[in-house]
Amino acid sequence: MLASRNRDTNSLLKSEKKSLLRFLALYTSLVILLITLLSIFYYQSQEKLMFSNQRAELSKYAYIQTKRLKVLHYFFPERTTYPRDPRFKSAIYDIEYKKIFSLLENENIHFNEEIYRAGNYIHFVKLLDTYYLGTKYLIIEVPEDMAWKKEAWKQIAIGSVLAFILFMVFGLILARLFLKPMRDSIVLLDRFIKDTTHELNTPLSAILTNIEMMDTDVMAEKNKKKLNRINIAAKTVSQLYKDLTYLTLKQEQKDHKEEIELQGLIRDRIEYFTALANTKQLYFELDTENVIIHADKQKITRVIDNLLSNAIKYNKRGGTISIKLRIGSLEVSDTGVGIDEEKIPFIFDRYMRFNQSEGGFGVGLSIVKKILDEYHIKIEVYSTINKGTKMVLTW
Repeated sequence: MLASRNRDTNSLLKSEKKSLLRFLALYTSLVILLITLLSIFYYQSQEKLMFSNQRAELSKYAYIQTKRLKVLHYFFPERTTYPRDPRFKSAIYDIEYKKIFSLLENENIHFNEEIYRAGNYIHFVKLLDTYYLGTKYLIIEVPEDMAWKKEAWKQIAIGSVLAFILFMVFGLILARLFLKPMRDSIVLLDRFIKDTTHELNTPLSAILTNIEMMDTDVMAEKNKKKLNRINIAAKTVSQLYKDLTYLTLKQEQKDHKEEIELQGLIRDRIEYFTALANTKQLYFELDTENVIIHADKQKITRVIDNLLSNAIKYNKRGGTISIKLRIGSLEVSDTGVGIDEEKIPFIFDRYMRFNQSEGGFGVGLSIVKKILDEYHIKIEVYSTINKGTKMVLTW
């Protein structure tokens, strides 16, 4: 029971992980965008609050300085010293924006703004109704207190981290809830496949055994054709049965490595599929060399069988299957329907099929990829719609 659960978990892992990663990537991007926007809004609100606080204080300074300018205006020229204050610096400009006198550290004046940042200083612009000493614009300058900015960034950092953690925990819970129907469906499908595999064993073995025992020499020609069709159908089901058996049982068995003569194995498997290929009038083109690899023969047979089965299944009537074997590489090409370019990265996913018009569970190529990964064999797929597909194995 534990092994069965482990296999269920493994079968779910890849598809569920991909879906989860896609969801989390999109969700994380949206969370980061939301947190960034909230951080900008918070920073701007703190900046406005700082300006609001500064406005009240600088208005008081402007009032004080205006009173001093009034005194200086009425006692001019007896008094000629411009009033100064340790709390702020100031400047006066006339109605044409010409400087009358200035103590400012930053001379970048925005006459159309009441309060603004000028470098590391805050400027407050006061318009005078009475032109003391010809002054229309009184500018008050104080150094900007950076404490508010440090506090704002501290709050943003703490809030962003806490919000990100909270959102991600919520996202994981949400993702699990969304993925649960898919997980349940895959578990149900896996159980169905296992039950189907178990039920196929006895009748399929009986059919294949009885076909082999029949004496075709005494059969009428029409009965031979019927038997051939039964043989083809049985071998098709047998191919599916072997895939399902490997998927549910044999993939966890211990690996039995041995020397495999690939040229001979490929010829044996072609002979096995000849009857099936003849139904579509397919022609095999062989260009093989004597190549030996060390691997589990049953697993390599599964790889070759699935490559040949797909080349037959998705080929056009009267098409060709080309097999090229060299030291370090194996190519299996067909002249079939081809695969959409956007689907190629997903053809090794379990339950993925080339097209929906063909039967099968879509487990063959997932088995192929799993076995090849186990032996560090690279597989590449080249395909063009209505021209064919080429599978290239390199090691």
